[in-house]
Amino acid sequence: MDLEIGKIYEGKVTGITKFGAFILLPGGKSGMVHISEVANTYVDDISKHLSEGQTVNVKLIGVDQQGRINLSIKKALPSEQKERASSAPLQTAEPQKSEDDSFESKLKAFMQSSESRMSDIKSHNDKRSGSRRRK
Repeated sequence: MDLEIGKIYEGKVTGITKFGAFILLPGGKSGMVHISEVANTYVDDISKHLSEGQTVNVKLIGVDQQGRINLSIKKALPSEQKERASSAPLQTAEPQKSEDDSFESKLKAFMQSSESRMSDIKSHNDKRSGSRRRK
């Protein structure tokens, strides 16, 4: 059976890794759904969304130069489910402030948080290696 890019197929989950899931397609061919293509929301643990042996609908989104088949579950969803999932608020580690925040203010907050974390990591590593010795 020849597979066509853009078509939706029914497949069976044959394996799950931390970065995606392997799907057995009709005709015995196998493809992979990257973790970013599992759902319209952030997926931290793929096993919360899929399990081995589960039957899923997937859309063939590409075949790379090595012949690997790239699949998407979220692009195979009916349009009403896509809209519902995209309108759901994202779950983040920090509470969302307000929807009026500009991109620049969100970027500034992220950069401050990132710099603080990097400083903590550097300080911890310096203490462990003894590179900051007192004179």
